[in-house]
Amino acid sequence: MADTDLKALSLGELKRLQKDVATAIEEFEARRQREAIAAMEAKALELGFTFAELAAAAPAKKPGRSKSSPKYQHPETPSITWTGKGRQPAWIKEGLEAGKSLDDFLIGS
Repeated sequence: MADTDLKALSLGELKRLQKDVATAIEEFEARRQREAIAAMEAKALELGFTFAELAAAAPAKKPGRSKSSPKYQHPETPSITWTGKGRQPAWIKEGLEAGKSLDDFLIGS
């Protein structure tokens, strides 16, 4: 690779160089992707499948964290709930201090 004195280039030459480098990177990545797909297709055929069959049978990606269902509810206002994870709400703390147990706050009890 030739050493280029970037300080000696004009703004137009620098922008053209920037564009050429971006194009070269895109072409390089596309070529690597084509090579990877060809290698995967060859391996799939070696195992008796087509790449399309394996791709269709691949499990879907796991979704992010799922929202937890509420486990406890406020005794006087059932619409106020808590999953049991994270910090205890004030109404849970107050109930525990008053001698109740977590089972007293379970939904459906």
